[in-house]
Order: sequence, then structure tokens, then C-alpha cells
Amino acid sequence: MKQNQLYAVIALLVVIVIGLGAYIWREQSKPEGVEIRLDENGISVEKN
Repeated sequence: MKQNQLYAVIALLVVIVIGLGAYIWREQSKPEGVEIRLDENGISVEKN
């Protein structure tokens, strides 16, 4: 494997880890309760 390809794989893995960490942090920081949204599709109610 060439050195540039190795750097590309490492960079890709770093991006995946950062993205997964951000996703988990966002999911855990959602407030508990009911979320009510009003958009072009109408009203939606979701339990968090």
C-alpha cells in the first residue's frame, strides 16, 4: 500500500470516528419528552 493511500485510509477513519461521536453526542443531548413540529407536511408529534 502506498504511503498516500495509507494517509487517506487514516483520514477516512478519523472522519468516521468524529462523525459517529457527533451523532452519539447529539442523540444523547436531545431533551426528553414530546417533540411537536409544524412543516410543509403538516403537524407531527414524536416522543423522544
